[in-house]
Amino acid sequence: MEGKHLVFLTILLLESICSNVSAIPNEDKQALLDFLGNVSLSRPLNWNKDSSVCRSWTGVKCNNDQSRVVALQLPGVGIKGRIPPNTLSRLSALQMLSLRLNSISGSLPSDFSKLKNLTGLHLQSNNFSGPLPSDWSVWPNLTFVNLSNNKFSGSIPPSISSLTYLAALDLANNSLSGEIPDLNLPKLQMLDLSNNDLAGRVPRSLQRFPSQTFVGNSVSFEVEALPPTLPAKPPSAGPPKKASKLSKTARLGIITGGCVLGAMAIALFMIMFCSSGGIKRRVLLKSQKQAASQNKREVAESQEKDNKIVFFEGCNYAFDLEDLLRASAEVLGKGLFGASYKAALEDATTMVVKRLKEVGAGRKEFEQQMEMVGRIRHENVAQLRAYFCSKDEKLLVYDFFREGSVSALLHGTGRERRGPLDWETRLKIAIGTARGIAHVHAQNGGKLAHGNIKSSNIFLNSEGFGCVSDVALAPLMNQIPLPLMRISGYRAPEITDSRKPTQASDVYGFGVLLLELLTGKSPMHATSGDEMVHLVRWVSSVVREEWTAEVFDMVLLRFPNIEEEMVEMLQIGMACVARMPEQRPRMPDVLRKVEEIRRAHVPTAQPSPDIKSPASTSTPSPTRPGAETAPAP
Repeated sequence: MEGKHLVFLTILLLESICSNVSAIPNEDKQALLDFLGNVSLSRPLNWNKDSSVCRSWTGVKCNNDQSRVVALQLPGVGIKGRIPPNTLSRLSALQMLSLRLNSISGSLPSDFSKLKNLTGLHLQSNNFSGPLPSDWSVWPNLTFVNLSNNKFSGSIPPSISSLTYLAALDLANNSLSGEIPDLNLPKLQMLDLSNNDLAGRVPRSLQRFPSQTFVGNSVSFEVEALPPTLPAKPPSAGPPKKASKLSKTARLGIITGGCVLGAMAIALFMIMFCSSGGIKRRVLLKSQKQAASQNKREVAESQEKDNKIVFFEGCNYAFDLEDLLRASAEVLGKGLFGASYKAALEDATTMVVKRLKEVGAGRKEFEQQMEMVGRIRHENVAQLRAYFCSKDEKLLVYDFFREGSVSALLHGTGRERRGPLDWETRLKIAIGTARGIAHVHAQNGGKLAHGNIKSSNIFLNSEGFGCVSDVALAPLMNQIPLPLMRISGYRAPEITDSRKPTQASDVYGFGVLLLELLTGKSPMHATSGDEMVHLVRWVSSVVREEWTAEVFDMVLLRFPNIEEEMVEMLQIGMACVARMPEQRPRMPDVLRKVEEIRRAHVPTAQPSPDIKSPASTSTPSPTRPGAETAPAP
């Protein structure tokens, strides 16, 4: 019997060894070594035949089971000369190829046609020459193509129209000539053909792009004459109506807005004044009825406590409850936990006052929680400056962030929105928010959770980085009904009691925020047919369709050289919103990956100066293996 067990265990061991050996991408590893051995580099790579290609080689990424290389990203490592044939073309599972910012010359290798799984091709800022490939249908999954700043010549191949997933095409600053083909690409959001030798008319399918797309060419936007059977323009329905006078409209808007703001300020004043006044009247009646001096002292102490604002160390505000009641107030927003107001005191001090509703915790528990939150100090966590607690009112005081919330910046209208957010701003929002949440998770013995991560609770600090607010309020509130929790779109699937958030549910909420930054869409949004769409489910369905570009906000596709960073951010976001909480990464790991997005794509090993903040100096982030010798793209 023991012999049979020994044989069985031996078989299992051999199977395990064989499976591990088969998972190693030896063929891909040899192809990369052949490539390295036939090119010249100005700086060394840490590619060693005795080390793991998937775990330690700079610029190389493998699939989940580490059986194939799926990404090669080597920007700015000083590659010189031609790409040797029969090397990179052997990476048949390759999806992302980035060799930008090098000195590669010669034509695009013809054997690249074997890379059937390519989704991103980034070869800009090299010395490539010769014609573009004639048949682009060999790369059916291509989504991003950037061949700008090279010396490509000849015409633009019409076969590019076969790339049904193509979202961004950059061929600027080459020597391309001839007419622009009619590229019928409905998913194309970013196009740059500037500074070539193109001529003729811009085809109708591309006239939706701005004129800067074609600047530096001899092209025109002349539209073909319409058939004579069709009118050149629709017949007029009658004389145009005269526009109403601007001054009258302006006066009406000012009067209406003033009335609304005035009514809101008065309502807030009356609610807070009446509740406070009620306390005073009750205290007064009680003091009149109490004859004993001891009871009088208790009443006086109770009244003083009920009307006292508790300030935290370092707060430079100086006001009392009466000052707060007299302050002008502007509603900033209303959420499940209460309403926030922009309060301006008589001395011009401006702050944010959050008036909580549905507080279920007792006074002692509330005060203990506030004391703990008030001790949190971090550049990416909104500082709780003071709080007021009485039987009828619970008020929190924060600094006022002039830039507004991320929700308003992304989805707001009018004065709430300063314009489309560029990628740098969104990246800094993600980095700062990750730093703030990671710091919160380190508090209270590493057991504290934020409990309400959403874009309306994220603000921009003075450095432009994300800053989290409303920390650890969820346990103090009454239970929020499950349907209301679902409407927000940030609720982790396992959370059924809003008063019991976890750090894993915070990671889920942060993942939703990343998807919100990438797509520009709200976590729950309506389609043209008024159907509600859950952002996580929508992105997941699109990702299953080979990373189509429908995911990304079309505003972002206008910015060059960020496609790889967006894809990496998308991968982090999808990992954070995994359905099972144990499958989600912990926040320190998320922070490291988010910070590495930009560090991995700069031409040197140092972090980009535009993403530095005070937080980065106090808590250094770990560096990936090989980052000191050469960057991953």
